[in-house]
Amino acid sequence: MLTASFLRQLEQILSRQTRKKMHFRRVKPIEGGIINLTVRLDTTAGTYFLKANDAFRFPAMFEKEARGLETLRKAEAFTIPEVIMTGDAEGQAFLILKFFEDKDMKSDFWESLGKSLAKLHKVTSPKYGFSEDNYIGSLEQSNKEHNKWLDFFVEERLEKQLKRAMELGYLNGDDENGFQKLYRELDSLISNEPPSLLHGDLWGGNFITGENGEPCLIDPAVYYGHREMDLSMTRLFDGFEEPFYETYNSEYPLAPGFEGRVDIHNLYPLLVHVNLFGGGYIPQLREILKKYK
Repeated sequence: MLTASFLRQLEQILSRQTRKKMHFRRVKPIEGGIINLTVRLDTTAGTYFLKANDAFRFPAMFEKEARGLETLRKAEAFTIPEVIMTGDAEGQAFLILKFFEDKDMKSDFWESLGKSLAKLHKVTSPKYGFSEDNYIGSLEQSNKEHNKWLDFFVEERLEKQLKRAMELGYLNGDDENGFQKLYRELDSLISNEPPSLLHGDLWGGNFITGENGEPCLIDPAVYYGHREMDLSMTRLFDGFEEPFYETYNSEYPLAPGFEGRVDIHNLYPLLVHVNLFGGGYIPQLREILKKYK
């Protein structure tokens, strides 16, 4: 709940940040936010998008998200919402972005999405990881840098989430053995790729349509990693149309056998979903591990 006192403070803070004296005309909750409260702010100086949450529950979440958005913006591959500010008031942390009206997709939306993602993935770095840890959903995401992809994938992605799932009682020793068997096979299964700048949480809920009908990315969990991580996650919940994949592959061809590697890469988001939402994702995870026993 956003109290009247919080909103009065936010008016003042936003006025100082933008150097525009403003008042809120309408504060309208937006459906779709699972972790954070999401709100449209109609003001006398324009329209903004607000995310808010308990300031002590997820330390620096919005600051890290803002830096992730700015990292994506600098790649000049996608339209990215402008970050207005982050801050906190009355125990509530917040992130304010420029508000995008929901528009119809342009006719070549999926081709544009594929082309833009290929451009993003061509932005590289000497190492896998990122300059800081961040969040995927409400879970902390470790981005300690590594020289080799498989070291990063196992140590910073799978093992971190597997340990959490076992501590929570969702997975057991048999599951851990299944992962250990998979690790021994990874050298022969995963293709070598240079580190790519990734969105990091690329499912259908994390892109919107911009003001000109173009694809726009939101809610990133950025890091430099194997580009098939982003592409595999688009397969996890569907929602991406075939022209997206065709255009991507024409712009930045994938190594042969990509479809056979999708399940391996999706073990990470599946572990994340187990830890966020419970056991409903466990059968799918175990079915993947069975292939490598």
